[in-house]
Amino acid sequence: MARPRNQAERRAQLIDATARTVVELGATATKLRDVARAAGVTPASVLYYYADIQELFAAVFERSAATYFVSREEAIAAADGPVSRLRACIRSGVPWPGEGEESTRLLFELFPVALRNEGAADRQRTFAHQQAELYRQVLELGRDSGDFTLAGDAWALGRSFVALEDGYAMDLLVGDATAQDIEDRLLDHARVVTGNPAFGRGD
Repeated sequence: MARPRNQAERRAQLIDATARTVVELGATATKLRDVARAAGVTPASVLYYYADIQELFAAVFERSAATYFVSREEAIAAADGPVSRLRACIRSGVPWPGEGEESTRLLFELFPVALRNEGAADRQRTFAHQQAELYRQVLELGRDSGDFTLAGDAWALGRSFVALEDGYAMDLLVGDATAQDIEDRLLDHARVVTGNPAFGRGD
């Protein structure tokens, strides 16, 4: 690894190395020495920037969650109208093969960190609320335009979408569903909670 110009760059390099290692080995098997090896530095060098592996995992989770959320925001903003925006919101939360599945796997590997690290727990709460808020905004947009007849409170419905995404993503990661299965199930849910038949599978 080339010598970084500043601490921010070194931290970013360590986060990159940790993310690659977690995806390869899994969070429970990743040790400080594995991260150091992937980054091309000594374990002592890693500890200069992070107190322990849990703090480093929390930093990886924070960056991954932020990147994931921004990509969803952009996908929704690019869509036009409530139906298209809700479809974009759903599709952007599906772990499609490639980068989408890899980023989802990384986040799931790191979720247990929130049980041990208060900073990570706070970031996880924020992450879940941010995604539910995206759904809330789209659902209320459709309600106000007359496109949706909501089956309940927009915030609660949004949070239920996020919970379904998490559950279905686990199905995919253990080989019990495909990305297309997940999108179809979420579209079925959208049809029920919005009262709009436009949310057909593959439409």
